[in-house]
Amino acid sequence: MISVFRRFVNKVFRDLFNRKGELKIGLYGPPNGGKTTLANRISQDWLGEDVGSVSNMAHETRAIQQKEEIHVKRGKKELTFNLVDTPGIATKIDYEDFVKSGMKVQEAKKRAKEATKGVVDAIKWLDEMDVVIVVLDASIDPFSQVNITIIGNLQARNIPVLLVANKVDLKKASVKKVQAAFPQYEVVGISAKMGKHMDKFYESLFAVAG
Repeated sequence: MISVFRRFVNKVFRDLFNRKGELKIGLYGPPNGGKTTLANRISQDWLGEDVGSVSNMAHETRAIQQKEEIHVKRGKKELTFNLVDTPGIATKIDYEDFVKSGMKVQEAKKRAKEATKGVVDAIKWLDEMDVVIVVLDASIDPFSQVNITIIGNLQARNIPVLLVANKVDLKKASVKKVQAAFPQYEVVGISAKMGKHMDKFYESLFAVAG
């Protein structure tokens, strides 16, 4: 009962802050889906600066990163929010996977520890989010345990969601497969890296968060 009451109180405070334009939009998803690439694309579009660094190595983002007061305009519509880029959610983080990628053991263990903490922090921050953008790699089978876990957590919290099928520039990408996996949400296909279909993305974001 206490946790339910606390969640209710947090929502009331979030609603009050939202009236001042302090909407929080979080980027969530598995590692290497393109969350930080999308965060950088949004931030570059409207602030002219990046949020964080990207890498082909899993769990490059291991701590919460924020950009405040992003002001998006689409015709007569305006949306101001704080963008929160979260570490990739994973059901298992093993330092040996980093070793296989070329890291030294000590560095791999440190990265695995930081990545694990990042996952815990990301889940905690869900209670702070007003809207969540789930970023999935459209070239990978969406029916994974981690994706189902993420979506399940969001549904349980009744948080508005925009589902992004990223990397549509890749040959194996399939927006239809992502939509079929999670038909309860609107899915927009983009390439955050190439800036493809970002107009459609912003339109969808206004529909969910506006």
